[in-house]
Amino acid sequence: MAQHVKILGIFHIVLGALGVFGGIVVLLIFGGVSAFVNMSDRSSDLPVPMLAVIGGGIFILLMVLSLPGLIIGIGLVQFRPWARIAGIVVSALDLLGFPFHTALGIYGLWVLLNRETEQMFGVPPVRVA
Repeated sequence: MAQHVKILGIFHIVLGALGVFGGIVVLLIFGGVSAFVNMSDRSSDLPVPMLAVIGGGIFILLMVLSLPGLIIGIGLVQFRPWARIAGIVVSALDLLGFPFHTALGIYGLWVLLNRETEQMFGVPPVRVA
């Protein structure tokens, strides 16, 4: 099961990084378009600030949706105890995204709810001398 946890972590890292990259691209595109529209003579006809607001909103939305998966993926690869519970929550939320996130959510729930995985992420007992 350790191999499955690492694979799940890598999938979360890849999808999270793609989301972050997409957010940056959207921000650059909308910012560039609003700059070009602002330089034109007919800029008073177009709602230039709305382009920046829409681009910024999409950027923030993509960051909010992508960064948790990225962080949890790093935690899963390193077998951090907090990453299992957070991974279960994110995997349950991933079920809503179709098709890739749904598949990742099903795989994540199967991996993280397994008894072997639960024991791997368990905190070892503290010995008292």
